[in-house]
Amino acid sequence: MALLDLKGKVLEVPCYQLLGGPIRTEIALYANYWFTGGGHNAADYASQARTVREQGFDGLKFDPFAHTNYLYGEDLSSNLALTEEAKQRAYDVTKAVRHAVGNDVDMMIETHAMLNFKTAITMAERLAELNITWYEEPVGPENVETLQAIRDRLNPGVSICVGERHYTRYGIRPVLEKHICDIIMPDITRCGGPSEMKRMAAMAEAYNVQLAPHNPNGPLSTLASAHVSATVPNFFRQEFMFNDVSWRDEVIDHPIEVRNGRLILTDRPGLGVDLVEEAMEAHPGIRKSREGFYV
Repeated sequence: MALLDLKGKVLEVPCYQLLGGPIRTEIALYANYWFTGGGHNAADYASQARTVREQGFDGLKFDPFAHTNYLYGEDLSSNLALTEEAKQRAYDVTKAVRHAVGNDVDMMIETHAMLNFKTAITMAERLAELNITWYEEPVGPENVETLQAIRDRLNPGVSICVGERHYTRYGIRPVLEKHICDIIMPDITRCGGPSEMKRMAAMAEAYNVQLAPHNPNGPLSTLASAHVSATVPNFFRQEFMFNDVSWRDEVIDHPIEVRNGRLILTDRPGLGVDLVEEAMEAHPGIRKSREGFYV
């Protein structure tokens, strides 16, 4: 990522020119981490989802299971199951969000691979009636055969999205060859960087699979992902942190421009920004002391 940025700045061209040239310079986003306020109940989710829609986003993602599990004290670590009450709560939250944003908004459902096989199938079938855009990571990346089994059992109308923990084009290859996902979501900080994400997208295109970069990350990763997204014909949407730290754009010299749910890329060289060292130093994050404590 850094070398691509450096080369673009030396040649005085934006990174997307080094990746084959732009198909688009307005990158469709979907909002994540928009639900961090409130009580994680149906009413609060609906209220926050309406705010996302009012900000111009026509796509959003959330995990109705994680907050249901942990906030209500249900220990599901033994078998990744859900109680009937938890299943209903997850369904009610998802239904409330759908009603709040309308049917013309893409609604992605995250599972974090935290459901067992039976529960993942059951909940996918229940949520399918709410017109979900994709069902994310119903199983982890460790076992392609299990993902194949889930694909075989799921309603064909439920799209599967995987890839945030698949590394390089070699990691995504068996998923594509077995035709068991509809969207791949490599993370630029994990998959091998911009060039490797571009290769993964090209492989996916041959299988009619779309690209939707995973990106619960800071401004540099957001921009690097967007430069790849600009050049990919099978691009769908890119993840974007709707609620972030207040100083996110202070660590770069040009704030990220988002307009009506689209990230606007400029023709500035490289990634289009430089780091502001003073702002970085003012927010050191979590560090481990000599005594082993996090400070």
